[in-house]
Amino acid sequence: MTALDVVSLGEPLYELNRQPDGRFLPGFGGDTLNVAIAAARLGSRCAYVTRLGGDFFGDELRELMVSEGLHMAGITLDEAAPTGVYFVTHGEKGHVFTYRRQGSAASLVTPADLDPALITGARFLHVSGISLAISASARQTVEAAIAIALGAGVQVSFDTNFRPRLWTDAEAREPIERVASQAHILKTSAEDCAALFGLDDPEAIAQHFLAIGSKAVVVTLGAEGVLLATGAGVEKVPGRRVEAVDATGASDAFTGALLSELARGQAIAEAARFANVAAALSTQGYGAIAPLPRRAAVEAARSLSD
Repeated sequence: MTALDVVSLGEPLYELNRQPDGRFLPGFGGDTLNVAIAAARLGSRCAYVTRLGGDFFGDELRELMVSEGLHMAGITLDEAAPTGVYFVTHGEKGHVFTYRRQGSAASLVTPADLDPALITGARFLHVSGISLAISASARQTVEAAIAIALGAGVQVSFDTNFRPRLWTDAEAREPIERVASQAHILKTSAEDCAALFGLDDPEAIAQHFLAIGSKAVVVTLGAEGVLLATGAGVEKVPGRRVEAVDATGASDAFTGALLSELARGQAIAEAARFANVAAALSTQGYGAIAPLPRRAAVEAARSLSD
């Protein structure tokens, strides 16, 4: 019997999100943590794999993970390293991130920190391009986790999440394509692919990843929804319109909801429609994690608009 729906591996961060009055609202984030909690709030059984620093920020993140019901067997404490922190500010062009993550505990994770039984007992392993970028040992850990997952028949979910502040497009291209070629679910964006491959047409992006081995490709289109492509064809899944205040973590809300629905046995197109609603709802509050919706809210929003 499968013990978990989603095991997510990566870098958790403490968040400080600037409000309209100038105050910074404390919170939490980190792309793969957002995914794990998004799925957990929708009823999935989730675990997180990382290192936390032995500081206030790490303590707060640990308390968050426990309160959200994440399985904690994959968490390693590193007393000698700090927990990463990031700031979110808002302007006419949207939200802007400023990071303080160099030498973070999460960046020091190694393959020895992995518990193979945790991964082999899951339906999905989720990883991201950020974890490939933050350090050589983190990249090795992602690749080792994927090898464990594939060896056990566990499906791999991968978000390209290219961050030019962490590495150049030339440095990122080969590692991202190598992981993408092994992914059952590949999520990306036109922005990522314009930087990495010179591609900005969603269908061309999808075909690029299908050609290298990705089984299903999701290209996020912001408020317009997503383009979904598999070997069976291409479908545009329209987005849901809401009064958004902060899009921090919306794409992670989508991924978490998508994996949660797939774990429940939904077809991928139906899962993407559900995930679009979850992502839209997540933009109605500040921060990456605080506004992630629960299942009742997503189902209620779907019933009003269907």
